[in-house]
Amino acid sequence: MEQLSGILLKGLVYVLISGLVVLAIRGILRLNRAGDQIQKEWAELEGVAASRGWTYERQAPGRATQYCGVGPMPGKGSNLTAWHHITGEFRGRSFKCFEYRYVNPMSSTTQTGSKKLTHESMFLIAAPGSGPFMQVGRPNKLDRLMGRRPRTLLGVPEFDEKFRVATDDEGFVRNVLTDDVRAFLLSDPRAARRPLRVRDDELFTWYTGYLSQQAIEDQLNYLCDVMDRIPAQAWTSA
Repeated sequence: MEQLSGILLKGLVYVLISGLVVLAIRGILRLNRAGDQIQKEWAELEGVAASRGWTYERQAPGRATQYCGVGPMPGKGSNLTAWHHITGEFRGRSFKCFEYRYVNPMSSTTQTGSKKLTHESMFLIAAPGSGPFMQVGRPNKLDRLMGRRPRTLLGVPEFDEKFRVATDDEGFVRNVLTDDVRAFLLSDPRAARRPLRVRDDELFTWYTGYLSQQAIEDQLNYLCDVMDRIPAQAWTSA
């Protein structure tokens, strides 16, 4: 009986180990397929830019530095590289988009033992005028802990509950976030995932992840949809 129990235990251990090996192999294959897809999308960006009359630079040293302090970008830096840096016109507005890459000490390690890169994709379009600092996004429990700017409440309960607004000029925010703009942000699912930031004469959004052709279309359309709803006088009165 003891011999039979030993055989069963060994068989169970063998099945368990075999299952873990299969899961590991499947995981590696999925990662490889995902990596191949990302490389394919990156390779397509240059062709897409050329077909639409946009400029494309695979690696643009120093181009990301001017955006320090915006969204996921570091507060300061020098000679920061913008990857897949694309500029051009979209729906009649000048735009830029690029990837910023950095090593997060908290990120997992690769098979070679090095830290994985974090990819941040940035998008911006030109505004018809210049405005003070304004950022609109989802509230986060870490806002106060991270020392973020005080929250500006607009006195519209549904909007104040779902969005966190920070600004240097409450009058500008109220001119920008009209009834029409607030209704759009509350109803459009993109607004729940993509923050907005005004800096001078540019409107930004961003996300953590790789840059792709579809993302460029989606994010620039989102920015233009927002800009179309902002009254022109909001910029002239800033």
